[in-house]
Amino acid sequence: MRKFVLVFFSCLMITGATMAQRITLDKVAGVVGSSVVLKSDIELQYAQYLVSGGQPDADIKCTILGRLLTQKLLAQQAVIDSVTVTEDDVDGQIDRRMRGMIQRAGGQDKLEQFLGRSVIQYKDEIRPDIKEQMVAEKMQQKITEKVSVTPQEVIRFFEKTPKDSLPSYNKEVEVGEIVFQPKLSKDEKQFYKDKAEGLRTRVKNGEDFGNIARLYSQDPGSAPDGGDLGFFDRQGMVKEFSATAFKLKAGEISPVFESDFGFHFLQVLERRGEQVHARHILVSPVTTPGSLERAKAKADSIYTQLNTNKQLDFSTAASLFSDDKETKYNGGMLMNAENVSARSTLIPTDKLDPQVALVVDTMKVNGISKPQLITTQDGKSSYKIFFLRSVTDAHKANLAQDLPKIKENAQGDKINRTVSEWFEKKRKSTFSRIDPEFLSCKQLNDWISTPATAQVKD
Repeated sequence: MRKFVLVFFSCLMITGATMAQRITLDKVAGVVGSSVVLKSDIELQYAQYLVSGGQPDADIKCTILGRLLTQKLLAQQAVIDSVTVTEDDVDGQIDRRMRGMIQRAGGQDKLEQFLGRSVIQYKDEIRPDIKEQMVAEKMQQKITEKVSVTPQEVIRFFEKTPKDSLPSYNKEVEVGEIVFQPKLSKDEKQFYKDKAEGLRTRVKNGEDFGNIARLYSQDPGSAPDGGDLGFFDRQGMVKEFSATAFKLKAGEISPVFESDFGFHFLQVLERRGEQVHARHILVSPVTTPGSLERAKAKADSIYTQLNTNKQLDFSTAASLFSDDKETKYNGGMLMNAENVSARSTLIPTDKLDPQVALVVDTMKVNGISKPQLITTQDGKSSYKIFFLRSVTDAHKANLAQDLPKIKENAQGDKINRTVSEWFEKKRKSTFSRIDPEFLSCKQLNDWISTPATAQVKD
């Protein structure tokens, strides 16, 4: 049962994203409470599974039916408990999905040709499914929101885990960084600002905004869509962008403005409550040799203060001088991107950027590196000073070294049990039916064996 519940959110997040016309209703595949699941719903989602690269597997249809039954049961409880989602949130989720689909299809025109309908029509079709899924997710969060584990429960969880089932952890390190990004002078920036002003003038003079964005915008995420960003709220963009967008009326084009990404101008397409639908054009400045030299000089100066004169401690230096907003207020410490919820600073060495791992491998604990030139995958370079706070060798899980991880696993186990218990109780009191075609599905055993279940007869 626990595995089945987890499937709801981890396997086949494909609701609504189908590439074929809706199939005419042939029969009801399942019923739970007042909701039905049509066989056509299952076939459409199975088709999307195949289009997404999945291998033909009849069991997947069983999984889809189980997920839909689970979703509908949660959605029905959400009505009782007054759990809702806002229309703006639904719009945002739909827009994010559509942007991904458009990007994978190679443009809106190609996607519409593939779908056999307009994007607007398709968004209207998938809206009920997306909304129900979001409500169900929120309902499950409510069921588990007060679940927590005590220290004693963590210890019992660890002690009950068979020794041969305990996880092994790779070598982990705690690494801090101070980032010195190359900054263009006012004169160096002017060239790029003038370029953005020129593009804005062309749009104001009548050239198509979308075409200009596709040809010249340097935002890889929106340029293929004519600069279209979909709907977003005030927290959805960097502050300079949001401040500009929310000042404009529908149809208005902003002046050129600067953010950390470069020089933009945008056009608001639609206002809807606290959300704005906009498109933009971005001109990104290119690092110059002079700006790199200035960044290195600053990094060398801070390194001297840290390592030679001992005038600063690393954490203070990071908060004062680092250009990385994500780490400077955290003492410069890098966070484990795969364990964000736990805010863990322990990072497996195989998950580090190879350039960083190469530097750290030669350092001693509490050591500080000389400034290193680091280049990201998108070609942007900066100088960084690294600090190695700790090293944990590869080992089998134990309470002394891995208490935060074991606590997280114990919490997850308790959440799964809480959800399983809720479903078991709810199914027993909720009428459900499964079509005979799916009675052989092992994934549906809990639904089929529920006392309130009556099999559908031919």
